[in-house]
Amino acid sequence: RNLLDMDTFSKSDPVVVLYVQGSGSSEWKEFGRTEVIDNTLNPDFVRKFVLDYYFEEKQNLRFDGWKEPLGSHDTVLGVQDFLGQAFVALGEVIGSQRGRLERALTGIPGKRCGTILLLAEELSNCRDIITMQLCANKLDKKDFFGKSDPFLVFYRSNEDGTFTICHKTEVVKNTLNPVWQPFTIPVRALCNGDYDRTVKIDVYDWDRDGSHDFIGEFATSYRELSRAQSQFTVYEVGQEDGLEGWGHPHAGTNPPLHLQVLNPRKKCKKKKYVNSGTVTLLSFSVESEFTFVDYIRGGTQLNFTVAIDFTASNGMPSQPTSLHYVSPYQLSAYALALKAVGEIIQDYDSDKLFPAYGFGAKVPPDGKISHQFPLNNNADNPSCAGIEGVLESYLQSLRTVQLYGPTNFAPVINQVAGAAAQVTDGSQYHVLLIITDGVISDMLQTKEAIVTASSLPMSIIIVGVGPAEFEAMEELDGDEVRVSSRGRYAERDIVQFVPFRDYVDDSGNQVLSMARLAKDVLAEIPEQLLSYMKTRDIKPRRAD
Repeated sequence: RNLLDMDTFSKSDPVVVLYVQGSGSSEWKEFGRTEVIDNTLNPDFVRKFVLDYYFEEKQNLRFDGWKEPLGSHDTVLGVQDFLGQAFVALGEVIGSQRGRLERALTGIPGKRCGTILLLAEELSNCRDIITMQLCANKLDKKDFFGKSDPFLVFYRSNEDGTFTICHKTEVVKNTLNPVWQPFTIPVRALCNGDYDRTVKIDVYDWDRDGSHDFIGEFATSYRELSRAQSQFTVYEVGQEDGLEGWGHPHAGTNPPLHLQVLNPRKKCKKKKYVNSGTVTLLSFSVESEFTFVDYIRGGTQLNFTVAIDFTASNGMPSQPTSLHYVSPYQLSAYALALKAVGEIIQDYDSDKLFPAYGFGAKVPPDGKISHQFPLNNNADNPSCAGIEGVLESYLQSLRTVQLYGPTNFAPVINQVAGAAAQVTDGSQYHVLLIITDGVISDMLQTKEAIVTASSLPMSIIIVGVGPAEFEAMEELDGDEVRVSSRGRYAERDIVQFVPFRDYVDDSGNQVLSMARLAKDVLAEIPEQLLSYMKTRDIKPRRAD
């Protein structure tokens, strides 16, 4: 909007070039260009850019506006054609209200270059979930002493003509007329969002030693599944004759669809061969599953809270051996972890105000030990303005408190859980980042706090810094065994732990270290948010 007019006798003919920056890299690469729109300072571009979105990565984008030069569209653009540029993270666009972000164009000193409006939407075929049920009739008998033990294997076809397994049904024992349980599968897993892509289904007889006997096969595509709901069709499917399609009826509204199972070898050997049985589609339905982006676009805010370990085991902050040592040349591990995680999450928090606490220190004026003191020294309002404000308050606290102990997590977890319990309608989701150097002192109380917090809209990230062993932290990260306390199990897995040392780049590239750390600790947040919404049957608000 309101672009600079660079032409003498008419208005500019603008085009926008999108550049992307690799994770942990400073290099910009051209991703694509919009079409050129003639003679306007307020263009509405039609061409869309399709980007892979990763919540856990800082995906930096640069939009350069140009006046189309004379000659080919591929002409190298010159300085005289420049209309301004804007820098933005993809997460900022996703996290903005209704997925719509306006950003000022800059880059020409002394001139107002106008603005660029960015709109983001999620491709709908990424979220569709199919539920289907199949049965078979008169399958070939493969076992000498009994009937077959049939199961189905679904394959998605790849661009190179190969097939990849995408689903196996359960085995139904000792029958030639099996009825398999209904199952669900994402459309992207079945056909990668390509509705015309072939889906091949093999029928096997299960054998204990793993040498399952091939009964036959048939094939389909998603599109024909969706089209056949009003027709009754029987297809012959075989390798020699090519792959045919099949369709879907909604349960109870149309005649069931029958598919012949063919064995190409038998078909070649026996002239009177008809089929190796039939498979019937009993039901087929498609639903859209809500995604993380649906909730963010619907207004769900991520509230970020930081808790930093101020125990004496970190070492005196004034000493270079301390984990809190502030070097004039590089950030400490604590500051790096804070920036890595915080700079991504802040894009999803509209007010950019982050409560920040310390634990395990003696605090002024009376020198009492505290496990949840505000880093900004304001108990009534512990929020800091932006990640830079948190860093500033953290460095200030290092100069005013006495590092002590022990290492207690429960108080700050309970503090955030109390805030999360205030709003449970899905409009707020809390993420607590705990950065620590040592072995936890209040394990029983922490487990109790995590079990309680698991029913609330919150997640906990723990980053371990320094050389200590962190076996206890692994226990809190419930990937293998769900955390329990006094016979109660955590409702959801809400804890993610990583040791910072695993992400230190050998070359000393801090940007790359931060990107890798953020990617791993934040990767589970979208699924954890979705698990809370799903267990509470909370649907995203419409992004009107």
